[in-house]
Amino acid sequence: MTDHQFGRFGITTGLDSSPESLAAAQAAEELGYPAIWLSGGPLPGLQTITDLVGATESIKFTTGVLAVVTYSATDVAATYTALESSAPGRFTVGLGGAHGPRPVERLTAYLNELKVPVERRVLAALGPRMLELARDHSAGAYPFLITPAYTAEARRVLGPDKLLAVSHLVVRESDEDRARAIARDTISFFTTIPAYVASLERQGFTAADQAALPDHMIDALAAWGSPADIKAKLTEHLAAGADHVAINVITGVTGPQPVDQWRALAPVLLT
Repeated sequence: MTDHQFGRFGITTGLDSSPESLAAAQAAEELGYPAIWLSGGPLPGLQTITDLVGATESIKFTTGVLAVVTYSATDVAATYTALESSAPGRFTVGLGGAHGPRPVERLTAYLNELKVPVERRVLAALGPRMLELARDHSAGAYPFLITPAYTAEARRVLGPDKLLAVSHLVVRESDEDRARAIARDTISFFTTIPAYVASLERQGFTAADQAALPDHMIDALAAWGSPADIKAKLTEHLAAGADHVAINVITGVTGPQPVDQWRALAPVLLT
């Protein structure tokens, strides 16, 4: 397995350049989290990456992910180069979102154009062809909404020397009905996206499972309970071959960043 100095546990979250987001990134750094994986959907633009790096001192940022249909290889490379000059080692380019026909070929062409070192780019790979592309053209893979069993399969495809960073849903709630309801609401959104439908099918979740979202499926895809319960679930990914797990904390409500939840989990995850 690889060492990108991301540590065992990091954070997945959506941030922008607002004072609230910059403060959240600073709080994550102060708590000791080594890395933040920036959700691509909420990211307003490449300038946000520069703003976040500038507002912090050492925490690493990876885009999880930049859609190649939105950001040009030239612009992404320029952002990487500028940050490597001002804050070396703190930004890794995470890519995906090659929607439409022939996504593997489209992403391959993009990677061939991208002037960023192979060891400083990762792919949001789910299926076997994308995992192979991540193995051959990047530092590794960053899958989301997968079980520890599929983590083991991803490790098999990637081989022993590539980064495997998994983003996993986390609900800091011990009431099982409430926790599962929060997770179910988020997971239901992804069952409408073809790439995730196919990924869940590969993991053994049938069309009926994806329609009903039974408890066993929710429990496989989201960690909930006490900090110790959550760590035990996340550690299953590490045992299955992941190098790093990024906690994607969901609360069931929109609003500020879940800094309080990051704080509650930090003493357990980071020791």
